[in-house]
Amino acid sequence: MKHVMIAALLLATPALATDDDPGGELNPLESGFGRVMRNVEEGKLDMTTCATGYYITKSGRHELARKLFEACANAGYSAAMTWMSQLDNNGLGGEYNPDASADWDRRAAETGDPVGKFNYGLDLMRGHGVAQNEALGRQLVDQAAAEGLDIAQRLQGADYDLDEVTPDADNWKYAPMF
Repeated sequence: MKHVMIAALLLATPALATDDDPGGELNPLESGFGRVMRNVEEGKLDMTTCATGYYITKSGRHELARKLFEACANAGYSAAMTWMSQLDNNGLGGEYNPDASADWDRRAAETGDPVGKFNYGLDLMRGHGVAQNEALGRQLVDQAAAEGLDIAQRLQGADYDLDEVTPDADNWKYAPMF
């Protein structure tokens, strides 16, 4: 009887061992861009994961940063919306797209983000990627300034002279199209 029990256990053992080990993965990625992008792929988005996009884009990996920032922006992170605007406005990791850039700024502004308000205010004042509406643009800049955004206060102090906050190297972007 004892031999039958041992044989039964030995025959059952392979059935209990599976590739889907509930103990987890040996030596999983715990840090680095690989771990961050794995979080994005798994839909595990948090502030730390989304903020890592800054380092990714500063390292020149704009397509990877775009993937991360787009997922985070679509999850409601306003800073990621601002970064998507920056990528679209400079053709990084994709085509130069002022319309998409302004739309990301609008979305960030609608969340109440002062940087989004400031950037969308600039878009409206210039008519860059959106129909020009200087009065509404100034209102948004004023809101951002009232919320303590230094650069918005600086623009107010310069009587809304856009050259105060924009490098002259970008003037070609903001010239009237017609």
